[in-house]
Amino acid sequence: MIKKLAPWMLDWAIARAMTKLERAVLDDSCHPEHVLIAICDHFEPAWTGIPGASGQAPAFVGRQRVATWRERYPAFVANLRDSSGRPPRHTFFFPGDQYDPNLVEQLADLVSMGLADVEVHLHHDRDSRATLAEKLATTVDNLGRHGLVPLVRRQPRWAFIHGNWCLANARTDGAHCGVDDELDLLYQLGCYADFTFPSAPDSTQPRIVNRMYYPSGDVRQRRAHERGHAVRAGDGPQDRVFCLQGPLALSRRQGRGLPVRIDAGALTAKDPATLERFETWVRQRISVRDRPEWVFVKLSTHGASEREASSLLGGPQRRFHEGLSWYAKRAGFRYHYVTAREMFNIARAAMDGKVGDPSQYRDYEIPPAPRALPA
Repeated sequence: MIKKLAPWMLDWAIARAMTKLERAVLDDSCHPEHVLIAICDHFEPAWTGIPGASGQAPAFVGRQRVATWRERYPAFVANLRDSSGRPPRHTFFFPGDQYDPNLVEQLADLVSMGLADVEVHLHHDRDSRATLAEKLATTVDNLGRHGLVPLVRRQPRWAFIHGNWCLANARTDGAHCGVDDELDLLYQLGCYADFTFPSAPDSTQPRIVNRMYYPSGDVRQRRAHERGHAVRAGDGPQDRVFCLQGPLALSRRQGRGLPVRIDAGALTAKDPATLERFETWVRQRISVRDRPEWVFVKLSTHGASEREASSLLGGPQRRFHEGLSWYAKRAGFRYHYVTAREMFNIARAAMDGKVGDPSQYRDYEIPPAPRALPA
């Protein structure tokens, strides 16, 4: 049994014990007042539907998958609002290796409506630093043609999710990456934050869990994101990629089988968002240290496929959103739908000592993409 325990589980157990101790000592001062919710979609319209299969689905399949989101998402969120009166926000991490201008343009329409952001996703295998730099630059340029890349001092700034979770050569066999110093390269090319993790139970899962942090030490080393300390109020930005993790926990399993499950905040048709899972995510208390009243819940999904889209744009996800209003009032907090970019901005505001309603800091450091701005 001991051999089956993953390294991250010890970090998780220690963090849970510390959280319980803090709550016992500080009591209500640790109670969340605002919960930020971001859905980060590894949006892969050309996925074949067969796990691990190479190649891509026919072009007409990808077009239909994107059209489904373009047509149904505005109607889906029309009557849903968070505590600030804003509809759900979706972040499409679009894979550069599946770029098609017709597909991306439909997602850009959702950005223009104020319902989404589009960020960088990439699957690559056994690259060198030079070949990966070319792929990333091409991806950013392609998205930029649609007005989807924010500019800071005329330089592109973007968020990232690594395909197959293999950030910085995370697999021992070097597959699905190949570049030890990927984190350094990402920062040099304009990436401000990585949203790849958690990935448990996959072997790429780092030991660090449920944190927002800058990697420490030499970011040119393989799996440099394994080292780092949680950011706290008073910390300034660093010249490296910010790592923003979603919740990862061991929680009770309902029904048959083992009484414990791994919940990595992944939304699927078989395991959709529920209020019970939401409680688990909030309990992980992902926050900027010394700002426990702002809790960050970064969720993930692979929403392009027909089965997942049906859940995310249908009854299971609607029931979750509708239940949040009741749950938040009962628990005594406000909840805010944000994109990945907005979540990063709010984290940076907390680091700079900002307090109060976090929704006022959605554009704190990284502005909206040009496509999202009024003409």
